[in-house]
Amino acid sequence: MKVLQMGLLNLTEPYPFKTINKNGRAPVLLICDHASKAVPSNLNNLGLDQNTLAKHIGWDIGAAKITHGLSNSLDAVAVLAGFSRLVVDTNRHPGNPNSIPEASDGIIIPGNKGLSEALKTLRMKKYFWPYHQKISDEISRLWSRGKPPVLFSVHTFTPSMNGEDRPWHMGVLWNRDPRIAKPLIINLRKHPDNLIIGDNFPYSGSQFAYSLDVHAGATGLSHCAVEIRQDLTNTDEKVSYWVNLLSDTMSKIIKRSNIHLVEIH
Repeated sequence: MKVLQMGLLNLTEPYPFKTINKNGRAPVLLICDHASKAVPSNLNNLGLDQNTLAKHIGWDIGAAKITHGLSNSLDAVAVLAGFSRLVVDTNRHPGNPNSIPEASDGIIIPGNKGLSEALKTLRMKKYFWPYHQKISDEISRLWSRGKPPVLFSVHTFTPSMNGEDRPWHMGVLWNRDPRIAKPLIINLRKHPDNLIIGDNFPYSGSQFAYSLDVHAGATGLSHCAVEIRQDLTNTDEKVSYWVNLLSDTMSKIIKRSNIHLVEIH
C-alpha cells in the first residue's frame, strides 16, 4: 500500500499499478491489464457487492498470479494494473463506451451510470494514464539497454459468455505482427495435452489490443497477448501449469533472431 493524495483516492489506497521484479534481466516486459478487482473506497464498490466484483466482470481471474510466475521464471519486469476493469478498463481506448462500462455481461454497474464527462476524465487521469505511463517508462528503460524489448500481455477469459461455452484452453491474440504469436500457437498445439489453442479466439488482437497497439504495435516492437480460460487458472496448481508451459515456450521464442528487431507492420 502507498500513501497517496490523489483526489479520488483515499490516503491508504494502492497505486494505479504495481511493478514486480524491477531488476529483471530479460529483454521482456510483461503486462497485466486486468490484474486486480480493487475499487477505490470512496467509489463505494461501484454499487456492487464483493462477490460480484470477484467475478470475471471485475478482473481476469488468475491473470495476476500467472504474470507473477512468468516474471520470476523469465526474470522479466512486469507491470500490473491496480484497479478493477470496472473502474476503468486499461485495455480500451479512452472514450470507448466499454472503457467505463455501465453494464457487463448483463450486470448493471450502478457506480458507472450517468457519469459526467468530467468524472470520466478524472478517472482516466487517476487510474488509466498512470498505468500506461509506467508501461512506457519501463519499455524506455529496457530499450536503453540496447535491445528492443518484447511486450507480452496476460489475460484470462470466462468459460462461457452470453450462454455459449468456449472450448479453447488458451487463445493467442495478435494483429499485424506474427513474430511471437505464430510460433507460440504452433508449439502449444503440439503439446501432448492436446490443448485447444485459439488463433485470435475467443477474442481478436485486431479488436481488443489497446495496450499492445499503443506500446508495441506503433513502435515496431514484438508483442503478443494470451487469454487463458478461467476454470484452468483458479488454483495454484493450475497457475503453475500455465507458468511452466508459457515460460518454457517463451524462453525459446525470445531468443529468435527476428524477435528483437523493430518492424513496423
